[in-house]
Amino acid sequence: MKPPLLVATRGWNPQGWASRIRPLLPDRTILCTERDGLFSGPDRDLAEVRYLLAWKPRPETLDRLPALEAIFSLGAGVDHIFALSRLPDVPVVRIVDADLTGRMREYIVWQVLDHLRRGPAYRRLQAEHRWDEFAQPAAREVAVGIMGFGVMGSAAAEILLLLGFRLRGWTRSPKAASGVEMFSGPEGLDPFLAGTDVLVSLLPLTAETRGLVDGALLRKLSRSGPLGGPVFINAGRGGTHVEADLAEALKDGTLAGASLDVFHQEPLAADSPLWDFDDLIITPHVAAVSDPPALAAQIAEQINAYERGEPLRNRVDPGRGY
Repeated sequence: MKPPLLVATRGWNPQGWASRIRPLLPDRTILCTERDGLFSGPDRDLAEVRYLLAWKPRPETLDRLPALEAIFSLGAGVDHIFALSRLPDVPVVRIVDADLTGRMREYIVWQVLDHLRRGPAYRRLQAEHRWDEFAQPAAREVAVGIMGFGVMGSAAAEILLLLGFRLRGWTRSPKAASGVEMFSGPEGLDPFLAGTDVLVSLLPLTAETRGLVDGALLRKLSRSGPLGGPVFINAGRGGTHVEADLAEALKDGTLAGASLDVFHQEPLAADSPLWDFDDLIITPHVAAVSDPPALAAQIAEQINAYERGEPLRNRVDPGRGY
């Protein structure tokens, strides 16, 4: 019998994930925590577990895995793992999946087009039973800037370029992308913002990016674009923006609109002021929902390849957090 693995999730059903991966690894024992992320069985059952499939794992569970060799994140991000106070010194593997990438690309393109075509304004008119028309800029007049120009950002940029938008990208270190004006590092951030009409954040949550999108940053966005002001879209991590500053920016006109799929605390509190802005589109962290069958197949293939002596793909750099 090959080494067992443990599915440890909080808020998600671990048995559902186990049922997807069990047929792909039939010669292994698949153990599961409870929904609260804690394992109810004895320590001896966990003694030989080498692989952890995790979403918001509990440190108490990790402490009981003496033979652990790798952690596989069950979501696109890994900040839920690196936020742990006690993290074993083992590789953490992030998910890079065509299905997740496609879903994120759809979300970004949808939100950019909705703001371009004045979706929030027309929905207000519909609610008021009014037949009015707004000036309609062309995509070629709008510059979309993507912060965090990784696999998902690049995929969204490809479609936005085909639609005629002008594309800009900002990354931590220099990177080239066909048809995209690229900026990098702290010295490139202000020039990037100054020419951006629609700012899209796909940043991971790290010590460097936490709270990066604040009022001061938003005020640096272009104010000469055709949308009546800049627009902010965040489908990355809620911790990268300052929600009080976003609310103030929407209130005072610093932002003409926004779309948020991620928040500091989820679900978003019912009394949050963000709910009440007409020009803010709120979605409940659904931009790129994990597809268990697709991700289970990828993880199973990775485990088998690793045991054949091949290196793990998409390992996270602990220093960078992505």
